[in-house]
Amino acid sequence: FRLEDVVFQDKIKYRNIVIQEKCTTFIIGKSGSGKSTLLSLLNRSQNFSQGMIYYKDKSILEYDPLLLRKEVLVVSQSVFLFHESIRENFVRFYRYRDETVCTDGQIKRLLEVCNLDFSLDHDVTYMSGGEKQRLYIAIFLSFLPNVLLLDEPTSALDYKNAITVLDNILAFAKEKDITLILVSHDEKIVGKYQEKIVSLDEEDSQ
Repeated sequence: FRLEDVVFQDKIKYRNIVIQEKCTTFIIGKSGSGKSTLLSLLNRSQNFSQGMIYYKDKSILEYDPLLLRKEVLVVSQSVFLFHESIRENFVRFYRYRDETVCTDGQIKRLLEVCNLDFSLDHDVTYMSGGEKQRLYIAIFLSFLPNVLLLDEPTSALDYKNAITVLDNILAFAKEKDITLILVSHDEKIVGKYQEKIVSLDEEDSQ
């Protein structure tokens, strides 16, 4: 991705930003700096009012929004799951995309990646907030997008569990050539994992 003088609703202004492919990039910044909004702009869930965003060196406006959102997935902080089994949640999400659901074996592997030890018949209703968040991430990982945008993916986890889950997610993403872009306020996690940092508070990034 490349952003050039992007403005959102005349309120949030982004300086020129480059996000590298097949890399893990953390987006950091103060509250209100536009971290979550940036993720939604990158897959056109929301539209910018000025400037330009390029994806693979082509204007993001030239892509079909629905096709772009299949290739560039946003996992928001608001978890949306059905009061059914883990397996049925996968089935429903795949049905919405008109795709064949992955196998039970593939689902189990994704649960392991997200540190979830449950039967596929387990009712999601009885999972904790942190467990639901990880299941939500597992479903999106299963689609093997080119880019996965994660908004505070460890917000419901303690540090120890956050490290375990991120270790697994980063390894899976590297194996599958998925570009990861993560919003996080946790300085310890950012310092441990970042390959690149984009700070929305500062003029320069690392």
